Amino acid sequence: MANQIIPTGKEGSTFLGHPTGLFVLFFAEMWERFSYYGMRALLIFYLTQHWLFSDEASSVIYGAYTALVYITPVIGGYLADRYLGQRKAVLFGAVLLTFGHFLMAFEGDGGQGSAAINIFWLALAFIIVGSGFLKANISVIVGQLYPRTDVRRDGAYTIFYMGINLGAAIGTIIAGYLGQTYGWRYGFGAAGVGMLLGLIVFMWGKPYLLGRGEPPNRARLAESVAGIRFEWLLYAFGVAAVGVIWVLIQYQALVGTLLGVAGAILVAYVIYTAVAKLAKEDRDRIFAAMYLILGSILFWALFEQAGSSLNLFTDRHVDRMGVPASLFQSINPIYIILLGPVFAWLWTTLGRRGLEPSAPLKFGLGIVQLGLGFLVLVAGASAVGIDVPTPVIFIFLLYLLHTTGELCLSPVGLSAMNRLAPAHMASLIMGTWFFASATGNFAAGLIASATGSEGAAGEDAAKEVVLGVYSTVGWTAIGVGVAMVLVAPLIRRLMHLDTLRDADVDDGMLGQSELAEPAAAGVNTTGEVRT
Repeated sequence: MANQIIPTGKEGSTFLGHPTGLFVLFFAEMWERFSYYGMRALLIFYLTQHWLFSDEASSVIYGAYTALVYITPVIGGYLADRYLGQRKAVLFGAVLLTFGHFLMAFEGDGGQGSAAINIFWLALAFIIVGSGFLKANISVIVGQLYPRTDVRRDGAYTIFYMGINLGAAIGTIIAGYLGQTYGWRYGFGAAGVGMLLGLIVFMWGKPYLLGRGEPPNRARLAESVAGIRFEWLLYAFGVAAVGVIWVLIQYQALVGTLLGVAGAILVAYVIYTAVAKLAKEDRDRIFAAMYLILGSILFWALFEQAGSSLNLFTDRHVDRMGVPASLFQSINPIYIILLGPVFAWLWTTLGRRGLEPSAPLKFGLGIVQLGLGFLVLVAGASAVGIDVPTPVIFIFLLYLLHTTGELCLSPVGLSAMNRLAPAHMASLIMGTWFFASATGNFAAGLIASATGSEGAAGEDAAKEVVLGVYSTVGWTAIGVGVAMVLVAPLIRRLMHLDTLRDADVDDGMLGQSELAEPAAAGVNTTGEVRT
């Protein structure tokens, strides 16, 4: 049964030139990110200072946790595509996340011998599975509010991305300050309150989503399986997955193995589907999407040092002037709030003149800037001397370059995944995008563990170890980024943007092909003039 759009009475409701539903998703995701990043700012310190793990072990745990947060959307996206629809999946994920964040507030006595550490692992498991149902699917709903060739799409994802970072900035400041000043339970409790607010906003704003993201077959969900409604069986599967993740998060090496195996299977499945079942242009678009997905792995492996090794470096080796180290995690989202509108205006202005860089070119430029950020920190720390605390200005400069790089890659990548994927593969491709983030996050944990100070003879030697790793990864990123810039024109040709039409959207996925309007003024979704 094709997905049916049910009138809600909110059709035509707009705000700032965009569907009002975009801003419902903006605020729901803002509060969810408040909770996630507020907890993330404290996590590496919680592991090292409360549970007393070593730097190396803490970094690997952190990497495994963030990797699982990004791999579970593959499953959540599949279940949403086939059965639940994106809206129900997001709602269920938000409930799990709320419960998980409140569980984080139970800290116990500390140390690895404390029985309370099992509650900590369980809290992480709830957050991981909840993210799996929410992350990919809420991004897909954003795309469903627009025709595929709507020139507003990149701008919409940038606005949505600003909501993410507004929540991240506020959450990091509030939860980070409370956690490092008054106690862990206060910081993690604040994160739980944020997630609850996100759940309330999403439930309240349902009519403004215009029927998008609903189940593809409502009758299937209502069917009885062994006397139980099929929809409730899917939710039971989600709860059971929490138990599986509770085990996995405690065995990080197993997470790495499963990540490698699952990644190979997923890539093989996507490529097989593209080759065997898609027309040539759709197949080429999938190949272009996979290239961008693979390129993003390196970006996230280095960018995600922020929550682990860079967080510890800031705490131990930077002149913070008395500011808690966790609050420096707010620099990146604050930069995005300030620079997001600038980049949105820049892409739109260049697009109207036919000068906007392609998505592959933006990716290459983003990775180059990422590498430069590390090299700026290394240069600044070396200039003042290893035995002197690094001036805080170099942390601000590093995050500035990482932020401009992120704005060239992440919102652009979200939009490209939704645009390049055929309608029936939208959530799968978005899930694959998040899977790449999972791989990058796990690799980030391994890189961060290499910066660990165990065995280093003194604080200065430990600082030299970290700077040596940062120098290596910085030059590597610049080399890869330059190579991506050079091959960008070839990848752009694979995207076939000149033949992308709203008619490509089928009723089975979005149910809005009959609502699609021709793109304005012959401009496609990247703002590039059609040829």
